Amino acid sequence: MPFTKRAISLQLHIACFFIGLILLFALCSNFLYFRENTRILLDAADTKMKLIGERAQLQMNGLSQPAASFVDLLSHQRLMKATTLTERLDSLPYLVSGMAHQPEIAASFIGYANGDFFLIRRFEPDNNPSAIFHAPAGTAFIVQSMERQTGRFLYFDARQKMLADEPRPDYRLDTRSRSWYQHAISSTDMVASAPYLFFTTGRSGITLSQRSQNEQAVIGVDIRLDTVSLALQQSRITPHTSLALVSGDGAVIAWQQGLPKGIKQADGTLRTPRLDELAAPALNALSLRVKQQNSSSLSFQINGEDWQGTSRQIPLPGSKPLTLLIAAPHGELLAEAITIRKQSMAISLVLLLGGVALAWHLARMASTPLRALAGEARKIQHFEFADAIDIDTHITEVNDLARAMDSMKTTIRQFLALSKDLANESNFQHLLERILREMKQLTHADGGIIYLVDHDAQALHASHALWQDTLINSDPTTYPILSLEQLQHPLLEALQQSEHVRLLQAKELQQFVSQPVADKAFTLLALPLHDRQQQLLGVLALFVDEARQPLGPELRAFAQALSSTASVAVHTQQLIEEQKALLAAFIQLIAGAIDTKSPYTGGHCQRVPELTRLLAEAACREQDGVFGRFTLSEEEWEELHIAAWLHDCGKVTTPEYVVDKATKLETLCDRLHEVRMRFEVLKRDAELACWKAMATGEDAATQQDMLAHQLAELDAEFAFVASCNEGGEFMSPDKITRLQSISARRWLRTLSDRIGISRRERDAKEATGPEQLPAWEKVLADKPEHIDPRPDHDKPPEDMGFRTRVPADLYNRGELYNLSIGRGTLTDEERYKINEHIIQTIIMLNKLPLPRHLRRIPEIAGGHHEKMDGSGYPRQLTRDQMSWTARMMAIADIFEALTAGDRPYKNGKTLSEAIRIMSFMKKDQHIDPDLFDLFLRSGIYLDYAQRHMAAEQIDEVDISTYLEQPAS
Repeated sequence: MPFTKRAISLQLHIACFFIGLILLFALCSNFLYFRENTRILLDAADTKMKLIGERAQLQMNGLSQPAASFVDLLSHQRLMKATTLTERLDSLPYLVSGMAHQPEIAASFIGYANGDFFLIRRFEPDNNPSAIFHAPAGTAFIVQSMERQTGRFLYFDARQKMLADEPRPDYRLDTRSRSWYQHAISSTDMVASAPYLFFTTGRSGITLSQRSQNEQAVIGVDIRLDTVSLALQQSRITPHTSLALVSGDGAVIAWQQGLPKGIKQADGTLRTPRLDELAAPALNALSLRVKQQNSSSLSFQINGEDWQGTSRQIPLPGSKPLTLLIAAPHGELLAEAITIRKQSMAISLVLLLGGVALAWHLARMASTPLRALAGEARKIQHFEFADAIDIDTHITEVNDLARAMDSMKTTIRQFLALSKDLANESNFQHLLERILREMKQLTHADGGIIYLVDHDAQALHASHALWQDTLINSDPTTYPILSLEQLQHPLLEALQQSEHVRLLQAKELQQFVSQPVADKAFTLLALPLHDRQQQLLGVLALFVDEARQPLGPELRAFAQALSSTASVAVHTQQLIEEQKALLAAFIQLIAGAIDTKSPYTGGHCQRVPELTRLLAEAACREQDGVFGRFTLSEEEWEELHIAAWLHDCGKVTTPEYVVDKATKLETLCDRLHEVRMRFEVLKRDAELACWKAMATGEDAATQQDMLAHQLAELDAEFAFVASCNEGGEFMSPDKITRLQSISARRWLRTLSDRIGISRRERDAKEATGPEQLPAWEKVLADKPEHIDPRPDHDKPPEDMGFRTRVPADLYNRGELYNLSIGRGTLTDEERYKINEHIIQTIIMLNKLPLPRHLRRIPEIAGGHHEKMDGSGYPRQLTRDQMSWTARMMAIADIFEALTAGDRPYKNGKTLSEAIRIMSFMKKDQHIDPDLFDLFLRSGIYLDYAQRHMAAEQIDEVDISTYLEQPAS
């Protein structure tokens, strides 16, 4: 790769970065300027909002204070003492004059202690509910009077001339029950009501009331809030500013759209709307946040839009204060700042354009070679290492980077190639040889030796030695053994150095290899191989001729990095080998435990794998026919091997006394002995009866004959029961009938059978009721305590496809029930318990975290009791649903079971008998016909028989009669 052009510093080309600095400066300055303007404008808006609040407070004071003064003056007038309407009308000019100077007063009224009421209100035709007032033309004021429970409405014009006098008998009002009267009469101060809607006009207002000086009346005025609403409408600081004056209970008195309309209630009256009943989302949000944050001025968001809001309390004399809410959108408040920001950004953009044009040229000069290097980096990212890096540039730093990337590319290529080769090698010895060859080639060494640690002997054993391209003495036992305590050895001395390097003289080579290889000095590079716990696995010794290939720091570092990869490969292979050995030991341990558990099946779990292997090897040897393309990979061989060894692992859950049951009454012991003792009792009872009869004077000879007959009969019956217990012959119905007849004999038990036994057995007996002694019992019986119900947890899982019939009871140890077994010694419950081992095998194997290549082990191991026609168990699989290997194991299991001579209930079949039985199974589609033919044709049956069957079992077999004949 040429690097011949004169390079100059990269610093001359980084002026383009000033564009970023200028842009950053412009953005920061604009941001700070905009933020400051925003703060100023928000402060100004907050100030305006506070002024609006003060203005609203002044407006409320301007409404309430003159009215309060008016009320206070009225409370001292003679009107308070007037008792008739005529006397009260004398004060009409005074009331009209006061209301004329205070247009906000809608009405003035006096409530007397005797229940009389006198009110004067302005009459505005536009706000006149016709259903209440029938005012003639020109009416300016209306007087409403209640005197001695008599109501009258008087209509006056602006000059106080009466226009009409209307009696109103329907006008009934007792002011003493009104809240304004009650609050005022009991207070020395003026009382203000909460804002509400006036009944006559539907407008918002408040009522001021005060007790008269003589405490016999209450004077009050109704104040309209129209001017407050108008003031709010005129106080908007932006077009979309929202304002509202709210009472303590949330009722809206006034807002920016004027006085709110009343809401009609169920009783027909109107009430002031609440804030959440108006189309004012900003004010609603502000009210909630003011309560939550306890702050009078804050910012908030509505639907993604920023708002500024404030809240101010407006006091009312003698009442709870009102709340003024003001909210304005930031977009309107900050419109000026946003405009200034846009102008500033435009100016900054113009200034930047000039800088960009200059920086573009400089950036292009610097970016072209860097772009090429980026392309090379992408090739590395995509693991493309074939081409060298060739960059033509004047920039020194870029040239250095190109050289470094080219070196890195070469190193990674070599490193990945070695890693791939090591990962693909599964044979441990081949792996060690490949490591040695690859490391020698990559470090340009003349030779090398790889050592492995023998931790027991604390020594290094040479595994492979290589000089040039030739293995030296392929027998590793001839290499010198290095003790780890032999610290003076050149290899161990090199390991003690920080760089693991030592100069090696020609004569010192003999300490590594016995035969001469070179007569010159070399540099010894000793690379330790460690596992993940930093335990020494071995040492890779490389002999480098530095006169030909200098061993620089880069090469040493590369070699050490490669040795780490080699260490991982060696450690991984060792772990795999150790784990395989451990797994094989566990498998054989389990199989041996099963065989040891039952002396009657000893060797079964070891013979079936051998038979299966022989059959699989025969199938692999076939060149044509059904098995022409059949082959097993190394992983599939491992899978078949493990499945064959574990095909009966479920038998560890089968009780030993069930597997070994040699007689029908046998459990943990043969209960025939109990039956024998009962017959012995019956015989003693017969003898006693004979002697008792003779003692009472009966004829001795007759009694002796009867006794002999009874004893012979009992002996015969017991002999029959004993023969039934053996299970060797079929139990015909007449035999079962005779058993039932014999069971009718009774014997007397005087001792309790519920003491000295296990708790479980005692509970079963006590469940039948209280014991009564002495008790007559049958000589053979099926008792309730003989039955063990099947618990739910003993039933096979429903989601695993098992289709076997499960007996309702776990065990039935009834004596008659067991002796009546038709063939063999096992009841249906016990036979299921034995057959259940295959279900347990599948369940146990499915629970194992098997690697992917061993996932079929449960299917192979669990299928050896299936039949090709789907009538097998436990899943009733058909031939097409089973793998070849599962079908092979079924044949191996059957043949071993037929020929085994260690079953408790039968003798092993001869070779010809076993083949004949299996031929029937072939015809009945119980076993695979192709595999059975292969089993015979390959001679596996005879090879197995010669090694595992007794000589008397091996007879002549004409396999031609059992093989499928080719179609003519």
